[in-house]
Amino acid sequence: MSSRTLGPGRLLCLTLAAFAVGTDDLLIAGLLPVIAQDLDVGMAAAGQLVTLFSITYAVAAPPLAVATARLPRRTLLLGALSLFALVNLVTALAPGYVTLMALRVCAALVAALITPVAFAMAAGLSAPERTGRAVGMVAAGLTVSLFLGVPAGTVLGAAFGWRAAFVAVAVFTGLVLLASAALLPSLPGSSQAGPREQLRALSRPAILFCVTGTVLGASCGFMTYTYIAPITVDLTGSSGVVLAPLIATIGVAGALGTLVCGRATDRWGADRVLLVTFVGMVATSVVLALLAPLTGGGLPAWALGGVLAVWGFAAWGFAAPMSARLLGLAGEAGTEALALNTGGLYVGTAVAGMVGGAVVASSGGAAVPVAAACVGFVALVVMALSVRRYPTAVPEPLAPQGSGT
Repeated sequence: MSSRTLGPGRLLCLTLAAFAVGTDDLLIAGLLPVIAQDLDVGMAAAGQLVTLFSITYAVAAPPLAVATARLPRRTLLLGALSLFALVNLVTALAPGYVTLMALRVCAALVAALITPVAFAMAAGLSAPERTGRAVGMVAAGLTVSLFLGVPAGTVLGAAFGWRAAFVAVAVFTGLVLLASAALLPSLPGSSQAGPREQLRALSRPAILFCVTGTVLGASCGFMTYTYIAPITVDLTGSSGVVLAPLIATIGVAGALGTLVCGRATDRWGADRVLLVTFVGMVATSVVLALLAPLTGGGLPAWALGGVLAVWGFAAWGFAAPMSARLLGLAGEAGTEALALNTGGLYVGTAVAGMVGGAVVASSGGAAVPVAAACVGFVALVVMALSVRRYPTAVPEPLAPQGSGT
């Protein structure tokens, strides 16, 4: 294998790095009761650890990307993975809540380095006509972490305590580090003159349009996902017994969406696929909004699962074409643009939680898809304008599989 191509082993390393970050991000959400009890704090205080991680990541990712732009990509990724493993190991030893808060800030700072670099290396090592599927695979690592890594950590924490879950993340990250050190080739950093030029590239309207679309798209998607429990109760009249299968359905559909949309991006271009995913997300949100008045709360769980499968496919599918579009627009500032976009994803997640919570408190779970559809429609309009004003090139036909990638 050429030192500058993306083979399966190298792509798997980058995907698993993203998986580790995604798992660590939301791991505390499944461990709230045991953390609150062990540290003698309320559930709300324990929940703020998740918010703190997300806010830190969103704020830190862009400036960290600019500050480290000239560093070789492999060196930066290996260093960040080393720190990430160490921080999670120390987290397992945290004596109290304040220390745990500080360590979550440290974890978020390191995570803000890992994910953008993983995306950028996947794109940089792949052939141009295969960029979409490469970044789609890395995005799938984040998606699968929601539905595999976080539940696994929750089970481990319930059985052996919350500290064991962070030890597991540290060990897993260490294994990814060893594999990455063995398989990933060197890749130079940005050759741009300095931070001022990088910031100028990030402030271009074409980039800001995309990041705004990500914030709004993530708000639409995570609003429904975060409040899937009250939505399910209002639409089906059932709760716990059907909730786990529905979440699993969303997870499988979301993972397929990231992979399929990545391949579709390579064939039809990021712009077309991106708009299709946003249309699908808005359309299924509208369907969910109409189901409550049409069924009177008696919707069969299997029917809800079918709608959520299509919704999950689209809601998670937009990550790959959005990343590919940003890479095409940003040029040498690709890593920095991806960092800014990933920060936007976390902002959207936080907005989804706040808006969705207010909607549930005032109008119930059935009203959440209405709010999500409204936000999604605005996202669709923003991206339609973005694609029209700043189109990216349609890729050339795929090279034969034996072309070195």
